[in-house]
Amino acid sequence: MKNLKRILFVIALSLGMFATSCSSDDNEGETIVPIQGKYNLSKQGIVLADGTEQLGDAPANQAGCNGDYLDLRVSNAAVYGDYNGSNCALVETTGTYVRSHNDLTVTIGGVTTTSDIMNLTNKELKLKDKATGIITVYTR
Repeated sequence: MKNLKRILFVIALSLGMFATSCSSDDNEGETIVPIQGKYNLSKQGIVLADGTEQLGDAPANQAGCNGDYLDLRVSNAAVYGDYNGSNCALVETTGTYVRSHNDLTVTIGGVTTTSDIMNLTNKELKLKDKATGIITVYTR
């Protein structure tokens, strides 16, 4: 009987050790999906007072043209592609980007914006501008 109690104690102790995790294992909400890639501008909007998002088609995308895009490269270069005009001419503007945890700072054309990364998956990058609160959704 005494041996049975010891065995049960050892099993309970073992389960307790495997069922817990250290705080260093947590990623504090940070996604582990790489941010590098080409993202097509999809939607923009705001967060309403009740906390719901109001998103619509991105006004920067000109009707009849391909959608604008943001290309974040491994070299930390950021390229913004803008299709514009009656002939949908592509104008690319190059800058840089830095990711720090769930913040993304992009500098393009001398303008720097810092955004919270609200969502980053293999198919979507959702940013919320820290200065204006505007939400921008990009898709791959």
